[in-house]
Amino acid sequence: MTLNVIPSVTLMLTTVPDEDIAEKLTAGVLAQRLAACVTRLGAVHSQYHWQGKIESGDEIQLLFKTSLARAAELEQFIQTEHPYETPEILSWQVTASNAYGQWVHAETQRPIHV
Repeated sequence: MTLNVIPSVTLMLTTVPDEDIAEKLTAGVLAQRLAACVTRLGAVHSQYHWQGKIESGDEIQLLFKTSLARAAELEQFIQTEHPYETPEILSWQVTASNAYGQWVHAETQRPIHV
């Protein structure tokens, strides 16, 4: 009897102020294999409460696809490298197709140093 394991993938969302930061964050995350894929969802306009005022600004949304094993490291990387004092970091678990889930898990394995 074969068990059908449905792979889960962690999605993590953040917003950044501009294209340069989006590219820097994406390149760093992929270089360290903290995510298998980063999708630039595009320009958004955000309005929010900040330090007693209502602020607004144009931002770029990034959606990271990673394994549960690398999610905490990815969050820490975003927190450390992000230019905002309090960056938006939202994450949730999703069920992926078998092939896609396996790909995400394979691509986020830690590199082996010999």
